[in-house]
Amino acid sequence: MKYTCSVCGYVYDEEVEGVQFSSLPDDWKCPMCGAPKNLFESESTKESTSEEAVAETIDEDSEKLSPGILAAIFSNLARGAEKQYLSEPQQLYSEIAEYFTKAVPAKDKDINKASVEELSVLYPKLRSIASANKDRGALRVTVWGEKVTRMIKAITDGYMKEGEDYLKNNDVWVCTVCGFIYIGEKPPRICPVCKVPDWKFECIKEEAV
Repeated sequence: MKYTCSVCGYVYDEEVEGVQFSSLPDDWKCPMCGAPKNLFESESTKESTSEEAVAETIDEDSEKLSPGILAAIFSNLARGAEKQYLSEPQQLYSEIAEYFTKAVPAKDKDINKASVEELSVLYPKLRSIASANKDRGALRVTVWGEKVTRMIKAITDGYMKEGEDYLKNNDVWVCTVCGFIYIGEKPPRICPVCKVPDWKFECIKEEAV
């Protein structure tokens, strides 16, 4: 049986490894991206969960954009401006993102709860719409976003369970392109999600977390 990491795509082949996946310790992690064991899917699970895309629509007036969402939007716009060497727009977008970040209510900072909603509701809906419209760009963003969000949830789960010990003697590395987060002394050689080189990662020291 083969098991695939839902974050980076690494395949654990029981026949090659000589050890059943179920026999691996609970704290075993993906050798490529550091994702926990529970983020791996068996071949049978992947086949049973595959389904055709169904077109959906989103009511643009159904909800107002929260400060957190606006902060993320303008942060991404700043990154886009940076890639195009547009320094003035980049600075403006960054300032707006910082403003909305500070405006996020404390009760809205439950990252774990937000991750669950994104994975169970928002991303499936976005993937359905993108597939129905054959929008390859939107599909790529959805795939990256889902993988990053799975990792964020795994990290917050680990932190909630172990506390400060979860980050002991490690730094937090964030990919500046896709947002993938890696816990360790050094970043991965290439980002497991978007494949950019390690110099695209920014380090957040343990003391700053």
